[in-house]
Amino acid sequence: MPEIFPEPIRNLPQADVQLEGVKAYLSQSENHQILFMEFAKNVEVPEHSHESQWGIVLEGRIDLVIDGVKYRYSRGDRYFIPQGTKHSATIYAGYADITFFNQKDRYSTRH
Repeated sequence: MPEIFPEPIRNLPQADVQLEGVKAYLSQSENHQILFMEFAKNVEVPEHSHESQWGIVLEGRIDLVIDGVKYRYSRGDRYFIPQGTKHSATIYAGYADITFFNQKDRYSTRH
């Protein structure tokens, strides 16, 4: 399978995302983070909340439950999760996205 992200993205530091089978490249700013993520395995993300999050699906499929409502997103779809809103997800192998977190310290770099 060809690389989803070009070399400049793959040269970014990897984010320490505690999910099996995920590779995430971290673009860090003073007040937010952008992650470029790809998933090699199906993953269940338990319900949680944090600062606002916006994403665009590049490949594959994700099921998001946002504030109790289930949504299915696939290639080309965008989603938004407002600050403090409880959400969970089922992410399927082959999924890739770009996610903006309105939070400067959502993830740290992998060491």
